[in-house]
Amino acid sequence: MGRVRSSSRSAAAARNPRQLTLYTSFEALRDGLIAGADPRRPARGLFYVVLALIGLGFLLQVSHLATTAPPSELGAQVFKLCSYRLLALVGLLVAARVGPRRLEPLIPALMGATIILLLLVWVPGVSYPRNGSHRWLSFPIRWQPSELARVVAVLWAARRCVQLGPYVSDAWRGAMPLLAFGLFLFLLIVVEPDFGGAMLLLLSYCATMWVGGVQWKHVSGGLLLIIGPALLLGATFVGYIRERLSIFLGDSTNEQVSSAFDAIASGGWLGAGFTQGSFRTAGLQYQQSDYVFSLVGEEFGLVGMLIVVGLFGALLVYTLRLVGSLSDRFSSLVAFGLLITVVFQAMLHMQVVTGLAPPKGMILPFLSEGGTALVSSCLAVGLALGAAREEQGGSAP
Repeated sequence: MGRVRSSSRSAAAARNPRQLTLYTSFEALRDGLIAGADPRRPARGLFYVVLALIGLGFLLQVSHLATTAPPSELGAQVFKLCSYRLLALVGLLVAARVGPRRLEPLIPALMGATIILLLLVWVPGVSYPRNGSHRWLSFPIRWQPSELARVVAVLWAARRCVQLGPYVSDAWRGAMPLLAFGLFLFLLIVVEPDFGGAMLLLLSYCATMWVGGVQWKHVSGGLLLIIGPALLLGATFVGYIRERLSIFLGDSTNEQVSSAFDAIASGGWLGAGFTQGSFRTAGLQYQQSDYVFSLVGEEFGLVGMLIVVGLFGALLVYTLRLVGSLSDRFSSLVAFGLLITVVFQAMLHMQVVTGLAPPKGMILPFLSEGGTALVSSCLAVGLALGAAREEQGGSAP
């Protein structure tokens, strides 16, 4: 992307008029959004939106702790929240200072390390099994390698799209090898089991591929060939996937989903007020993480929910403006892939909580509980800001 057209896009467009129409439509939309703006303006807007989301997330987590944590532990828990947010902001600033270009030579090593970490979740002594899942490592602290894998997967896809050049639009030289590697990463995460996390990685990986030059028919076909059989096999042989699909299709009910609806409905327009939510102590589990959007509705009402939706909408607009103002193809692909991952995750979370998607463990970026997820999201935003910084010759965004 960017003002400089890629040679691979041009070659693909020359062979496929429909591809040309799709690409020029996307370019026209993007050009209308950026209106010649330099990358520093959307970068600043993006930074302020993320700060607002982190601050709101802190308030939501404090509200949850106020009625669930023992009084003797409340201070320590709030200190832990502050520590994670400070670490995440430091990570964001460091990533912005480093930028995508400096990381490019290290991407193969990062991918190798990521694959090893995804395998280590099965090794006793370093893994932390929980609720029948092998998603966490316990050294030096408890964290999820799949969160890091989403960032590295986008870096890998962007690098390969640039390296392939005009061959990226070719099915056998470009799309198939890229999709095969994406399937490999998808399988490493889906067997943990974490179908939601694996699907999010695959969606962001394929979105980066498409913007990087892979034809849409190859991307969409690959997604159908991967997700379709995975859903079919999961619904047939995996109990929790079958149960969640049954709930979504209305064949059965789930107390957790019903409680989330009730929490949102109880909030009305303005909500019950900060720390005044009661559903977390009345049967609604994971309201601080997988169902945090219901906490927004319960305590801040429809107005609060619209503010959250608006913040993520602003993040999407700033993403398009930032990516469109970058002339370096690799940096623009990295920025797009990383930021669209955050947007995808937010959309999936809100759809699950409001009943528009099957239930799955999907947190809301910056708002939900989870130090690893917060740090990973901030690293992703930081690298995107670093791309803007590189575009301006090192000046801070």
